[in-house]
Amino acid sequence: MSTPADDRRTPARAPDQGTGQGSGHASGHASGEARPAIRRFAPLIVVVALIALAYGSGLHRHISLETLIGNRTAIDQFIARHGFAAVAGYIALYIAVISLSLPAGAILTVIGGFLFGAVVGSVAALVSALTGAAVIFLIARSAAGEWLTRRAGPFAAKFADGFRADAFSYLLFLRLVPFPFWLVNLAPALFGVRLSTFIAATAIGILPATVTFAVFGAGLDSVIAAQEPQYSACLAAGRADCRVDFDLSQVLTPTLLCALGAFAVLALIPVVARRIWGRKLDTSGPSKRI
Repeated sequence: MSTPADDRRTPARAPDQGTGQGSGHASGHASGEARPAIRRFAPLIVVVALIALAYGSGLHRHISLETLIGNRTAIDQFIARHGFAAVAGYIALYIAVISLSLPAGAILTVIGGFLFGAVVGSVAALVSALTGAAVIFLIARSAAGEWLTRRAGPFAAKFADGFRADAFSYLLFLRLVPFPFWLVNLAPALFGVRLSTFIAATAIGILPATVTFAVFGAGLDSVIAAQEPQYSACLAAGRADCRVDFDLSQVLTPTLLCALGAFAVLALIPVVARRIWGRKLDTSGPSKRI
């Protein structure tokens, strides 16, 4: 038979049990949130580590015409025997370079045109650049895009909304003008741009320069043949300052830059027209209602 004191003490255990269960649920919930966060950031951490490794080992400096000339005989023999595998290896290298944001995309496009011709070189470079850009875009969007969107302030959120509303035009403009390729891969991901929009604008935007660099590379045979003996003699002498006289600025002629600039301006015309039309509707709306 229980006394009133016993009855009053009995429910006193409930809060302790509830607190224990609550803390258990809280710790389980926290660990459950930590696991998706780790999975989300893991690819980005891997990419950053690979970028550090590539720069630390000087890999980006080996992607050059000097390396091509130094190994030209072996490369030509491999292409003659394994043409498809050579193109596949070139595409894989190009994708890795773009995914790791190494500054070697332009010279790789020239090398692709030199090794495989203007047509195959252009197609291989375009496919590679698109794939590499999509890889880093998806990694950045999954790792930080949604996180930044949730935590962005009013100004940043408004800016991101405006960018997404005309994402295709803005991206096309950024691809046509000489903005860093890696930066244009990351910014749309942080603003929540759709992958299809990113791919379409990137493909159209980089096509003119890609074809130009590949065609230029296809015509470099005489230039490289003229410099190959001097470069080989320099290497045989044991010198460390052997260079090939080539500058990518030779490709970016004023005519080409003016043409790309004109296309970039055209890409923004829909945005400007939409802004002007929207303002006219805003100003004429009240008078029409009256």
